[in-house]
Amino acid sequence: MTILKTYARLWTEDLDRALPLLEQLTGAQVDLRLTFHAVELAVLGDFLVIAGPADERAKYAHASATVIVEDLDDLRTTLKAAGATLTTPATAGPTGRFLYARHVDGAEIEYVEWTPELRRRLLGR
Repeated sequence: MTILKTYARLWTEDLDRALPLLEQLTGAQVDLRLTFHAVELAVLGDFLVIAGPADERAKYAHASATVIVEDLDDLRTTLKAAGATLTTPATAGPTGRFLYARHVDGAEIEYVEWTPELRRRLLGR
């Protein structure tokens, strides 16, 4: 099981207002932008920016990071062997598959396996 990339999560009400400063600070352009349910998401540099009304953002606030992995099935095996609890089972999403897991220490992480096309485009792999 390989971690390909880790994103810090940033929260905002307005993605269009948040992105210009982040682009300036990171020197990066937005790599990916999409809507998922009632929130907007943007990926740039090492940040995943989650925008929308506070009550909608709160639905995703339990996870402290988003981690891109090579193989979600291998990850699930590793997590279970380590005593982690899957709080959201593997689910199809707009970028591939994802799950949420709470580690034995209480940390909760969103793990994502990108589609091969997205992985090639954003990571060159």
